[in-house]
Amino acid sequence: MDMSNFNTAEQAHMQKVIETKQMQDFMKLYSGLVERCFTSCCNDFTSKSLSSKEDTCVMNCTDKFLKHSERVGTRFAEHNAEMMGAAQAKR
Repeated sequence: MDMSNFNTAEQAHMQKVIETKQMQDFMKLYSGLVERCFTSCCNDFTSKSLSSKEDTCVMNCTDKFLKHSERVGTRFAEHNAEMMGAAQAKR
């Protein structure tokens, strides 16, 4: 987003809005990861600590999620670069 048309106060406000939105998106993503891995992996509530099986499951679940997110981010960046290149080629 080009904010060069805004004055300093408006730019600061927009930056704050963007940062708040990014934090909300991150927290939503994190909460979804916690819920997904907890629901999939934690099913023995007779102890305060995780069993080794649960611990391994949680580690695998989070690792898979992070690798998937990284891959999606990479593909999104590649797709965005292709679209930008195509748009510039049309000019």
